Amino acid sequence: MAESFRVEKAPMPADGHAVRILVNGTPVAVFRVGGQLYAIDARCTHVGGPLDQGAMNGTEVTCPWHGSVFDVRDGKAVKGPATKGAAPYRVRVDGEALVLER
Repeated sequence: MAESFRVEKAPMPADGHAVRILVNGTPVAVFRVGGQLYAIDARCTHVGGPLDQGAMNGTEVTCPWHGSVFDVRDGKAVKGPATKGAAPYRVRVDGEALVLER
C-alpha cells in the first residue's frame, strides 16, 4: 500500500526550478518542469548534496556538490558519481496543499 503525505500551504516551484519541503522529517525536492510537478528525495545519494539547489536541464537536476545528475521524473541516477537513484514520489496539488505518495 502506498504511503500518502499531505503538506499544507506548501510553496510551489516556478517552472524549471525546485523547492524543498519536509515530509515526515525527510527533505523532499519538488520540481516543476513544463507545468508538471515531480518530487524526489532532496539529498543526493552520493554524499547528501541538496538536489533542490541543483541546476536544472529539462527533466534532469545536477547536484551542486559533485555533479551527479538525476532524472526528476523517476529519481534515477543518470550520471555519477552517484550510482543509486533518489527515491521518487508521486505529487499532486489539492487546494493549497501538496499530496505526495510513495
